[in-house]
Amino acid sequence: MPKYPKGVSAEETANVESSMSKAKAAYSVMGMTCSACAGSVEKAIKRLPGIHDAVVDVLNNRALVFFYPSFVNEETIRETIEDVGFQATLIQDETSDKSTQLCRIGINGMTCTTCSTTVEKALQAIPGVQNARVALATEAAEVHYDPKILNYNQILAAIEDTGYEATLISTGEDMSKIHLQVDGIRTDHSMRMIENSLQALPGVHGIGVDSGVHKIAISYKPDMTGPRNFMKAIESTGSGRFKARIIPEGGGGRENLKQEEIKQYYRSFLWSLVFTIPLFLTSMVFMYIPGIKRGLDTKIVNMLTTGEIIRWVLSTPVQFIIGRRFYTGSYKALRHGSANLDVLISLGTNAAYFYSMYSVLRAATSPHFEGTDFFETSSMLISFILLGKYLEVLAKGKTSEAIAKLMDLAPETATLLTLDEDGNVISEEEIDSRLIQRNDVIKIIPGAKVASDGYVLWGQSHVNESMITGEARPVAKRKGYTVIGGTVNENGVLHIKATRVGSESALAQIVRLVESAQMAKAPVQKFADRISKYFVPLVIILSFSTWLAWFLAGKFHSYPESWIPSSMDSFQLALQFGISVMVIACPCALGLATPTAVMVGTGVGASQGVLIKGGQALESAHKVNCIVFDKTGTLTVGKPVVVSTKLLKNMVLRDFYEVVAATEVNSEHPLAKAIVEYAKKFREDEDNPLWPEAHDFISITGHGVKATVHNKEIMVGNKSLMLDNNIDIPPDAEEMLGETEGMAQTGILVSIDGELTGVLAISDPLKPGAHEVISILKSMQVRSIMVTGDNWGTAKSIANEVGIENVIAEAKPEQKAEKVKELQALGYTVAMVGDGINDSPALVAADVGMAIGAGTDIAIEAADIVLMKSNLEDVITAIDLSRKTFSRIRLNYIWALGYNLLGIPIAAGALFPTTGFRLPPWIAGAAMAASSVSVVCCSLLLKNYKRPKKLNNLEIREICWKNSKSICYFEGTF
Repeated sequence: MPKYPKGVSAEETANVESSMSKAKAAYSVMGMTCSACAGSVEKAIKRLPGIHDAVVDVLNNRALVFFYPSFVNEETIRETIEDVGFQATLIQDETSDKSTQLCRIGINGMTCTTCSTTVEKALQAIPGVQNARVALATEAAEVHYDPKILNYNQILAAIEDTGYEATLISTGEDMSKIHLQVDGIRTDHSMRMIENSLQALPGVHGIGVDSGVHKIAISYKPDMTGPRNFMKAIESTGSGRFKARIIPEGGGGRENLKQEEIKQYYRSFLWSLVFTIPLFLTSMVFMYIPGIKRGLDTKIVNMLTTGEIIRWVLSTPVQFIIGRRFYTGSYKALRHGSANLDVLISLGTNAAYFYSMYSVLRAATSPHFEGTDFFETSSMLISFILLGKYLEVLAKGKTSEAIAKLMDLAPETATLLTLDEDGNVISEEEIDSRLIQRNDVIKIIPGAKVASDGYVLWGQSHVNESMITGEARPVAKRKGYTVIGGTVNENGVLHIKATRVGSESALAQIVRLVESAQMAKAPVQKFADRISKYFVPLVIILSFSTWLAWFLAGKFHSYPESWIPSSMDSFQLALQFGISVMVIACPCALGLATPTAVMVGTGVGASQGVLIKGGQALESAHKVNCIVFDKTGTLTVGKPVVVSTKLLKNMVLRDFYEVVAATEVNSEHPLAKAIVEYAKKFREDEDNPLWPEAHDFISITGHGVKATVHNKEIMVGNKSLMLDNNIDIPPDAEEMLGETEGMAQTGILVSIDGELTGVLAISDPLKPGAHEVISILKSMQVRSIMVTGDNWGTAKSIANEVGIENVIAEAKPEQKAEKVKELQALGYTVAMVGDGINDSPALVAADVGMAIGAGTDIAIEAADIVLMKSNLEDVITAIDLSRKTFSRIRLNYIWALGYNLLGIPIAAGALFPTTGFRLPPWIAGAAMAASSVSVVCCSLLLKNYKRPKKLNNLEIREICWKNSKSICYFEGTF
């Protein structure tokens, strides 16, 4: 919540938030050296009245501030930053709208990699498009573009111009979208009135109106407005005559389009059977039944028989009505200078159909010509291909089940509470969960799903977060603790305040991350894309060459006439071989080999609490043979505690911690927080004790802090700080420091007025199972290295405990990144595991960056893989899953390439001279369809992935450890 000046009422606050849009200001902040600096700047800014939010990036020396101009201005914010001790400059360019926007678009009608490549090239050719990715498996495009140059409608038009149907999924990363059905509309004027009312609301970005069915699509910023405001505006516009209700996105969204595509293929296949089955019986079965055969052989005109007319009539609807989609696809591809699967199918079926038509017309005009038709070949070919496509879209739908399951986690309804000024509940109301707005108070009963991201206002409970984080054990929640939408409340009643709704929610961000990961191409896919580019033209050449070779061999009697079946001549035999080659070759299997495996792999990873950001991360992770670990928060729990205190001067321990806490309370360093928390034990009578005022506070990066408290100069820090300030360290203090570091603890020295007064020992316990994880990594031939900013003694002790031999201590952020680059230069594929802002350069430099889920947003953003549970064993899960996924991709390629390498020669008649075996075109078509389905099904087997058994005992031990800590905690708080 933003802070407002004293005297501003809650009503005025609400009015400001609803009627005023926030301003944004960006500052260049010079002098920051660590997260403690960033924390102090952020804290100072947030203390100002009218600040909505502030984010400080120490790596780029930037601060981004969202504020209400009525209460505070840019200059005041700048002065506040400088008061903290840093130089601040307002960046004018950064305050304007961002120059890059992202939109996601669903594309229908793509059949193979050639289609997706065609669309991708068309998008990249548009002025203003900075980057475009098109994924065949997800049938979607992700486009980064400059909104000043073009808008998403132009992008949609460009896709449709290539011949494919385009549907907008989302625009911008900070926008939410909702669809409303408005009842009671009688005229277009009423619809325009409603549109104008909605457009006037703050935070509304765009409105799409479908007057025919009275539907409205609204894009909006969730931090400024929400669905209930829209419904209220609509209903008040018509004095209660209009009623608005929420409907699923896009009238069912892309899921409806996917279901409709499945139904279309199913219907087309059934209709093709209506004609193909009698056609098959007429040409293959009835010819052997004497009575029926006589009827079919009855001549109508010259040599034209009844059977030929029936077969012609039955095959024509299949060829030109049911098979129309292949003609359309071919036209679209050829119009843009490419050739896809539809071109092969159209050429193959047309060759059979039009040769058969020529045969029929020749028979009708000649008293002697006895030809054979192939009408059943073209019809059966289309039927089997439609069956294959139907099975393929069914299987492809299952590859994205992970996203569907994630989206289904959100509850359908929520209980909205109305509170009075004292925080007492006035009323309860059950609403659609999609109507929740920021700052709403929601009641969560035991067994119910948490309806929105937020924090607990009242109540205590345990929440099962396994569906989001993969964490098996329930997590304790009480006042002030954060909760995640979609998780399950187990035992107590909670009142939560919604803080992130719509596209801002953790669930929406995870879904977006997984969708984006499934869009990203693995480098290995470039191999398939290169092959697919030349595949179809090459197959057409091979097909023509096959026909020509067999035709010429027959013409010059190069093989015995006994090879030719009695029902055809040499030309027809050659034609069948040519058509078989054309339809058996399948570019689809190659195109689906990588993306389907990546889709399933990333989905399985998400369900295991391992978020993998796409194919590049998967491909790199399977090669990892060296892992660089940060120490604090990665190998250790990250929550240091004071374990012992030794005073070197006679003074009361309470008084000692009084001045130490007064000095350290101004620091954001984890060790400082641990000291302040420990000092609170001496002030148990106060919940939030007020420490003495500290003057002249200075934070010395990597060393400690100093300040003046009660007119005494206090210094708290490491040995280097004391030596730099000429403070003597007696032998007994040196001995204590040695013992402390030997026990993997951090020694902190305190001096008062230039004399060393005390030594604190701070321990950050190892994460459970850290030693076993390092041991398992060794067995996987993965080298482990620890790089930390802590002192050498503590670093070596921790490394000895976990079994890491290579240690680098007292390293700055840039030194961590340099170490990663050194290892890469030695030929290692390096993964970096970290959790802090100071790990971000190394995370970016590494081949694979793995961020601990409980770490900072900057670290998570910089990483390729996010370990949601913050467990070390998920490092092994990530590597193992990537190896399994990549082996599946290899298997898919072996299958797809092997199939074509074996199938094409057999279809060309390689076995015919020795065995008499030939592949009729309709069987070749069925085999082609089966190859795509088999590749997708092969990828789907990844859904059965189980993490290494070695980790099961580790997980049980960790749950026991965490539960024991949780029990201790609750005994102290209930």
